[in-house]
Amino acid sequence: MIVTYNWLKEFVDFAYTPQELCDRLTMVGLEVDALDEIGGNLDSVIVSKLDSVDKHPDADKLTVCQVNNGTEVVQVVCGATNHKTGDLVALAQPGSVLPGDFKIKKSKIRGQVSMGMLCSEKELALSEESSGIMILPVGLTLGQPVFAALNRKDFQIEIGLTPNRPDCLSVVGVAREVAALCDKKLQLPIPQIRESLEPIAQQTSVVIEDTDYCPRYAARMIKGVKIGPSPDWLVRRLEAVGMRSINNVVDVTNYVMMELGHPLHAFDFKNLQDGRIVVRRAQEGETFTSLDNQEHTLTAEDLMICDGRRAVAMAGVMGGLNSEVQEDTETILLEAAYFKPTAIRRTSKRHGLHTESSHRFERGADIDMILVALDRAAGLIADLSNGSVLSGIIDNYPQPLQTPVLILHAEKVEKLLDIPVDCDTIQTLLESIGLQVVPGDSTTSLEITVPSFRPDLEREVDLIEEVARLYGYERIPATMPVGTVDACLPPLGQQVQKKLRDTMVAGGFSEAMNYSFYAEDSISKLSVTTEDPRSRQIKILNPLSEDQAVMRTSLLPSLLETVSRNLSYRSQDLRLFELRPVFLPQNNGQGICEKLSLTAVICGRRNPEGWAQSAAGVDFYDLKGIVEELFATINIADVFFDAIDTEPYLHPGKSCRMIHDRHFLGSIGEIHPQVLVEFAIDQPLFLLELDVEKLIEIAGAHAKFKPLSRYPDVIRDSALLLDSEVAAAQVLEIIQRSKVKYIENAVLFDLYTGKGIPQGKKSLAVRVRYRDLQKTLTEEEVSKAHNKLIKTLCRQLGAEIR
Repeated sequence: MIVTYNWLKEFVDFAYTPQELCDRLTMVGLEVDALDEIGGNLDSVIVSKLDSVDKHPDADKLTVCQVNNGTEVVQVVCGATNHKTGDLVALAQPGSVLPGDFKIKKSKIRGQVSMGMLCSEKELALSEESSGIMILPVGLTLGQPVFAALNRKDFQIEIGLTPNRPDCLSVVGVAREVAALCDKKLQLPIPQIRESLEPIAQQTSVVIEDTDYCPRYAARMIKGVKIGPSPDWLVRRLEAVGMRSINNVVDVTNYVMMELGHPLHAFDFKNLQDGRIVVRRAQEGETFTSLDNQEHTLTAEDLMICDGRRAVAMAGVMGGLNSEVQEDTETILLEAAYFKPTAIRRTSKRHGLHTESSHRFERGADIDMILVALDRAAGLIADLSNGSVLSGIIDNYPQPLQTPVLILHAEKVEKLLDIPVDCDTIQTLLESIGLQVVPGDSTTSLEITVPSFRPDLEREVDLIEEVARLYGYERIPATMPVGTVDACLPPLGQQVQKKLRDTMVAGGFSEAMNYSFYAEDSISKLSVTTEDPRSRQIKILNPLSEDQAVMRTSLLPSLLETVSRNLSYRSQDLRLFELRPVFLPQNNGQGICEKLSLTAVICGRRNPEGWAQSAAGVDFYDLKGIVEELFATINIADVFFDAIDTEPYLHPGKSCRMIHDRHFLGSIGEIHPQVLVEFAIDQPLFLLELDVEKLIEIAGAHAKFKPLSRYPDVIRDSALLLDSEVAAAQVLEIIQRSKVKYIENAVLFDLYTGKGIPQGKKSLAVRVRYRDLQKTLTEEEVSKAHNKLIKTLCRQLGAEIR
């Protein structure tokens, strides 16, 4: 929002300097983005008189002028043709810098010395176009700066408003804030209208078919207008706030909008068929050509201003080309209305039209300002176009909006702001910005009637914020918050998730963050059957795209797409994981089950590339080591790795399931080559999937402490001849569950097949460590225990000692 210093002073008699005013406005929440002085650096452009104007001896289109600047007569070469001897002109002396960083210096033009330049309005940034140099009014003092002589010195103030302050999208709105700051009275403009005897009701009518989108619509009519250029004061005022002049009628509507904050629109009445206004929704597919000559296809959600047969304006956004004010316009129908903010916002966005009008209506215009703005504009149009205003106003307001009333408690103000304020102080502050305040039911409460120009004040805390900014943020003492720190552990679920993340990151993994939805065919790329619950996906009603159409029932497709994308960028060594929820339908089809899952993938080299590092690639056991570390971190022991019946997207024979006490924890293994092809991945990839909900359920809260023995251990190594189908895990499980005394742990340290081993057999070498906490074991005790263990293995697995 742009306002000017002098325009504000017309409504409030304040004594602030421009910089002081900007500082004060910023402190009450109206942040000033820029302060620019109009004509501030152009004092070297002075009023001068043309003593003589002669043709240039060597150029037909140039003149040589003798210019009297009040101190001396200088020669200036000029290319314009609209000047003559005796005219007062604007002389830019050598050293002047005009807008656009155009520097003036002494020069020679076709052999004639030129001591400056005679300026046009455009060159001084006083207008967008000019046909010649600027001819000044008679009677100005020679040598006086042009901007000062024309009383055009001013300051342009640009305010960065937040969307909740539509009341300040006008000069009057900002002036109301200034009046509150300096404790002065706001002097509102008083409309001056001389009505003719002819009533408007005999000429036109207004019908509102959609009172939800348009609660109020008012109109006035001005006859006998003469369209022409606007007077200089109006043009200057509009250009000072960034608007260009069009004609005297349109300029008045823009002027009143900037002054009072309420958008208006002027129709050429002769182009309104049936001579009436109908406010209705558009027909689906209806077309409309706006003032910028762009055709728009409308929807049933667009509110339109229509005559008896067609749309003539897009309500609150832009007028129509078919009812535009033109040079031959003689009768004006002037509109002032209130439109539902959300309706205008959607229409504006849908058609890509953001105007000064829509900007105000989107944020909430002042419904009670309609008649004031209408009278103000009608009076100015009549004065500037020699028209006459018909008597009466058409004011269609079928269901007047209720004025909100809020209760404010002084003790709550003190509690929230920590400042000593009583009801009298609060009343004075709030009344200074136009709120009506009366005593409430108790001695410490106030009843506030919120005016229609403040739609942002909806709750008691909104009023407290007003008290704070008017009281002065700088006067509120800065205090440190006081509180207590309670030492409490987060829930077990949060602890487990944090430990899982920390362990994955410590293992060199990076966490991926993908969307919670993917393409509908993503799950089918994993070769998952239609009977699998993961194939029953939850569709999104309004998806952003086809690639985000359903909720994820598995984290794997998204992670595989991430891997594929990284590989295409030549990032070959990847360690990625994602710990996020998946969304599965309930068994009864009613509702959604949200489950936490951890999915990790690994590919590429085991070690970073370097001269001292091995070039070996990662394999199944790298990921198995990570999952064992995860289980240890959250205190889950006795996990069995079962290679039977793994996931369809894992490689048979190179994958397994993880089981704990008959609970399925997840899967681990190499991804099936066919799945890799579906995701354009051209190298082996290893996968880990864990059911985090199940891990949380069985995770141990604390690690179990086992005392350290002061006595030495004894190791026994044994090589067992077993059937090829017997898994090493079975051997270790039997050792772990055996009731043999003194066993501390057991590890597999060798696997051998080949020469000396019968077909269908394999040799597994197991190292068993024995130790007792109370004494040093004897050879006899260890041998007895180990022999018992070997007999158990032979009996249960059919093993033989090599």
